[in-house]
Amino acid sequence: MAEPAALSEADPRMAGLAVSLRGVTKLFDNGVMALGPLDLDVAKGEFVSLLGPSGCGKSTALRLIAGLSAPTSGTVGVSHRSGEMRTADSIGFVFQEPTLMPWTSVRENVRLPLKIAHAPKAEANARVGEALKQVGLTEFADAYPRELSGGMKMRVSLARALVTDPDILLMDEPFAALDEITRFRLNNDLLSLWRNLRKTVIFVTHSVFESVYLSQRVVVMTARPGRLSAEIRIDAQEPRGEEFRTSADYAAYCREVSNALAPSYSRQGSG
Repeated sequence: MAEPAALSEADPRMAGLAVSLRGVTKLFDNGVMALGPLDLDVAKGEFVSLLGPSGCGKSTALRLIAGLSAPTSGTVGVSHRSGEMRTADSIGFVFQEPTLMPWTSVRENVRLPLKIAHAPKAEANARVGEALKQVGLTEFADAYPRELSGGMKMRVSLARALVTDPDILLMDEPFAALDEITRFRLNNDLLSLWRNLRKTVIFVTHSVFESVYLSQRVVVMTARPGRLSAEIRIDAQEPRGEEFRTSADYAAYCREVSNALAPSYSRQGSG
């Protein structure tokens, strides 16, 4: 596993940043240049969405930040809690598929990262209970994945990412396969969690509407190799809800993001 560099708070340019990518590229073994050069800063506590056409490197960027892959060139910097070395539990990752263990309960699926870390049993029990409470699944702790809806499975995946109390939450199209009603509900729940826990969230999506509703900032990427094409700040009043989703401001932001995204799709189609 690659280990991103720890950001130095002594450097005034890095103060307040959770993630900093500088000149990052990723060339795969098959010769495909997937990413970059990409420069991106994400502030601590910020909710940022990465938006772009399929294959533009959004998921690759998340994997680099998580340390699951190493950049071909450039630097990936990730902050950590003051006075501590950066550890795996400073980042939580929610994948597009819930990837739950079908043979065990919701409780034990959420416990997995703590089990791997050899956390004391009493501490693990408390953390698992809190994580399930945060996603509204306390009553389903003893259920098995086969007994859950798609939305509930994704809640389990989110609880598993939260159970280590990470500083940074990386989410790779977690709601893409869900129906619209469930997706809206989970969008609202995620925003509530973000407001309460103040995590840094980097959220990958193909949906203009989802990116505008959730984010403080939408980062639009070009077609492969992905680079930063545009940044749109969403200055909407908090807390957001259905009033924002049906407002003229929301529609205007969606048009702005769609217009910024259009050249990426045009280039992809002509490539």
